[in-house]
This record gives sequence, C-alpha cells and structure tokens, in this order.
Amino acid sequence: MKNIFLDGIFKNNPVIVQLVGLCSVLAITTTVVNAIGMGAAVTFVLLGSNIVVSLLRKFIPDKVRIPSYIVIIATFVTIVKMMMEAYLPALNESLGIFIPLIVVNCIILARAESFASKRTVLESIFDALGQSLGYTLSVVVLAAVRELFGYGTLLGLRIIPEAFTIGVFAQAPGAYIILGIMIGVFNIILSRNKKKEIEGGN
Repeated sequence: MKNIFLDGIFKNNPVIVQLVGLCSVLAITTTVVNAIGMGAAVTFVLLGSNIVVSLLRKFIPDKVRIPSYIVIIATFVTIVKMMMEAYLPALNESLGIFIPLIVVNCIILARAESFASKRTVLESIFDALGQSLGYTLSVVVLAAVRELFGYGTLLGLRIIPEAFTIGVFAQAPGAYIILGIMIGVFNIILSRNKKKEIEGGN
C-alpha cells in the first residue's frame, strides 16, 4: 500500500512524469487558491470513481467499460460542481469550464482503466490518494511560482512590489516555462536517486 501511494507522488506523478491532464494544469495555475481548489476537486472525483469502479469491476462488461467509467466519473464531477456552485461560487467561477472537464481528464480515466478496474478497493483508495496528492502538489508549486513572480502575491497577499513582477509568468508561456523547469529538476533528482541505488547495490 505504501508503494502504491508513493508511486503517484514520485515515480508516476501524473503531472511531471506522466504528463497527463496538462490542459487544466496550465490553465488554472494562475493562483494558489485555484490550484488548491482544483486539487481538491480532482481528489474527490478520483477517490470516488476509483472506489466505485473497483467495486463494480467484476460486473461491468468489457464492451461498455469506458462509457461506464465516464458515467461514474461524471456523477462525481456533477456533485463537485454543485457543491462549488452552492458553497464556493467565487472559486467555481474562477475555475470555470475546467471543473466539468474533469470528466474527460486523462488522469481520472487512466486510473479507472489501468488500476481500479483490476485491483481491490483498498488498493484503489491508496492509488487515488497518491495520484491526487501528486497532482495537487505539482499544481500548487506551479501556481505558487506563477502567482509570486507574475503577480507579486501569494494567497492574495502582496509579497513582491508590482514594479518587480515578471508579467510573462502570469501568462500561458510562463506556465510552460515553469513546468518545464519543474520536470527537468524532478528528472535530475530521480536520476541521482537511481544512481545512488545502483551504486549502493553494487
């Protein structure tokens, strides 16, 4: 269970290793609040869909498994959307279309198809928690850098004077640049760890 959980955070991080679901990642990471909100939504949907898919894995025919997964995921997305509209209208408006688009998010569908449909409920829960935490950490770090250097704020609080901000970080090119740097740093750390493991084994 520990390996399954940690796999989603490090070795198979959905954002900086698998590189899936990047459309929403690049779009919603303008502020940390947006990133946390999206991370919470993805966590709820991924956890719920993984549990249900795992519970029903022996009853869903192969021919209709993908449509079935989409219906299950759409149900949880609808719940998230309605809760945000009721209790977090500002966040709901800020995230906009990207909440409904969780239905076709590659991360959710991939975990349903490749993991939850083949594993037990408990394993699926740990997988969902690991993958969603890996996703949330990635988008929060990306958003923190973009908000800090692009707007000079962090969680809405002024940190850097506006005159010293770098506008490109608040725009789409800035998201690509920072994400690229994150991927590069992460790969360097992973390669060094693998090298140490190999040297330690020898």
